[in-house]
Amino acid sequence: MNELEPIRVELGARSYAVHVGRGNLGTVGARTRAAAAGAPVALVTNPTVDALWGDRVRASLAEAGVAATTIEIPDGERHKNVATLASLWGRLAEARIERGGLLLALGGGVVGDVTGFAAATWLRGVAFAQVPTTLVAQIDAAIGGKTAIDLPAGKNLVGAFHQPGFVLSDVEVLDSLPEREYRAGLAEVVKTGAILSAGLFERLETESGRVLARDPDLLLDVVHECSRLKATVVSADETEGDGRAILNFGHTLGHAVEALQGYEGILHGEAVSIGMAFATGMSEGRGFLRPSTGRRVRDLLRRFGLPTEVPAGLAAAALARAMEADKKRAAGRVRFVCLEDLGRTRFEALSTADLEGLVSEHLGKNVG
Repeated sequence: MNELEPIRVELGARSYAVHVGRGNLGTVGARTRAAAAGAPVALVTNPTVDALWGDRVRASLAEAGVAATTIEIPDGERHKNVATLASLWGRLAEARIERGGLLLALGGGVVGDVTGFAAATWLRGVAFAQVPTTLVAQIDAAIGGKTAIDLPAGKNLVGAFHQPGFVLSDVEVLDSLPEREYRAGLAEVVKTGAILSAGLFERLETESGRVLARDPDLLLDVVHECSRLKATVVSADETEGDGRAILNFGHTLGHAVEALQGYEGILHGEAVSIGMAFATGMSEGRGFLRPSTGRRVRDLLRRFGLPTEVPAGLAAAALARAMEADKKRAAGRVRFVCLEDLGRTRFEALSTADLEGLVSEHLGKNVG
């Protein structure tokens, strides 16, 4: 087992550690025992992840003397909804999860989001912990306490801030990811470098071949560094009142694309990649960003096999309305994250008319 130095998310009484390693999944039992302190535990996962890693997690829990009830929820973003949440509440009642209990989320962003929101609302709040099994979840979704479900009107519109007791990321599980899902996760890695670390971004450029090959040592370093950067942002702004909103780079248009696609046919990271291509093009058009830097971002996304063009059939007006419905709006305007340089961002307050004009312009040209 190889585990790097734990990363602290510093939030006072809600502080916790993010443990990043390779082969450290077997430590989940001891960490859960310490967090649950003998209270009932529910292991929430989906059928795909359970088949891959469920037995190993249950064995670790049993070895640590933790009795856990396994609850499966459906796989896929389209199931991150009220029906799945209500079903999970029912299963928690059957399992007699009490106020002192703990929910252990084993899976990607959907499992983590739904489990976290269930924990935030079950009996007015119970503890939970994250064992993320996708690249997106390990470097982003599992860290920071943002939990939510989707509505037809938009992504993550109903949710709560509810911090986990710990996050345990074993990069070994990423070896089992399908190629498309792994590449989609790289969009969030590129995002992290673009907005927070020119050094990380440059390493992704120079070592893109090793990144695509899932080089074990490099992947461990990248997940740890991305997690550290995310923890720094969350520690400074837990509830996205100010600076944490930079993490939405690429997400405003990305979420709109996901919603208009009915959360099917496109992965979250793919949609974020499209959103970043739009955001860099817009930043260039407004004079914030050098075209050469924007091209570097888009070129790296393409090198990782990610899309940079809006799917055919999506109209500018519909995309603008979907973005206007985004939860990040205030006073009728969307707080849009632009890029000024690698590691430096700025916000622009945009109306629906502004957004429609910008999207129309984007759709009318091929951004290089």
